[in-house]
Amino acid sequence: MQARRLQQLREGTPTELESILSDLVLANGRLVRMAAYTLGSAESPATWRTLSVLASSGPLRLGELAVRSRVSQPTMTKIVSGLAEQGHVTRVADATDARAWVIAITSQGGEALAAWCRELGRALAPHFTDARPEEIDALRVAVRLIKDRVENDGRGSPAPQPRTNKGNNATTYSSERSAE
Repeated sequence: MQARRLQQLREGTPTELESILSDLVLANGRLVRMAAYTLGSAESPATWRTLSVLASSGPLRLGELAVRSRVSQPTMTKIVSGLAEQGHVTRVADATDARAWVIAITSQGGEALAAWCRELGRALAPHFTDARPEEIDALRVAVRLIKDRVENDGRGSPAPQPRTNKGNNATTYSSERSAE
């Protein structure tokens, strides 16, 4: 089995798992666009992603929040300013460094995120009314599996680590842990 996998890597042939995962990412992108279109929301997806990151990770410094939300630090500064104006986040002194601040989600931000999630479910439900019970069960299992891999740093796949490509100053992401 390992020899077959090595041959696939040399040939650039994706494994079944790799194909399924790439299909999943592409289907998820289409699902997100469908939900956004159906909702007609003027709010940027980055806003909801930021609140979601804070809800699952707890307070973070601005730079770390930008990395986890996959936006630049100046973009995150703008997002956080808008969220703070809405009362969805607040700046809190960093307990480990008195000179630094962390961004924390407020209860109002948590409520807004929960309401948006309910709206997403309502918007997408009509597209799945014909799903059989076993298909709904398969979705439930897939969601649990994905959450375990992407939300639990250290328990699933490692969180993406930024790498700067010095040739063009672009930041890319790797799921490999850096040497500590």
